[in-house]
Amino acid sequence: MSRSLNRVQIIGNLGQDPEVRSTSNGGRVANLSVATSRQWKGASGDKQEKTEWHRVVLWNNKGSNLADIAERYCKKGDKVYVEGSIEYRTWQDKEGQTRYSTEINARELILLSGKGEGGESFSAPKAAGAAAARSGAKDESFSDFPEALDAEDDDLPF
Repeated sequence: MSRSLNRVQIIGNLGQDPEVRSTSNGGRVANLSVATSRQWKGASGDKQEKTEWHRVVLWNNKGSNLADIAERYCKKGDKVYVEGSIEYRTWQDKEGQTRYSTEINARELILLSGKGEGGESFSAPKAAGAAAARSGAKDESFSDFPEALDAEDDDLPF
């Protein structure tokens, strides 16, 4: 089998407001800094925690407006779901030093915190030939169907 997969999914909090800029060809790109954390008990029983910081890149391209959406709706502290692929870049800085960067090139962004209880979901278009892109479309949430939250449904096994 010669197929491969480069896919990453993270849920975390924004460490700062999005950095949005325009490229020389008129495109727009947003950079997010997303923190994920994990907790465990150490050998002595004390609580340990480690936070990882992820650089996420959102582009406006091929009908996608993820950079504009990040600029408009995201702010420091917001909880987000990001799906995309990992990319590694190298470049020379002004002093001639080689720099390295690991980034998540986002295909989907879901805002998990905000005014409503449901999150906003935004996606980059699928591969060429896809029927329609969901870019900018709002997913249905429980607030759209209040009867789904009725407490009368007590036949759950747990």
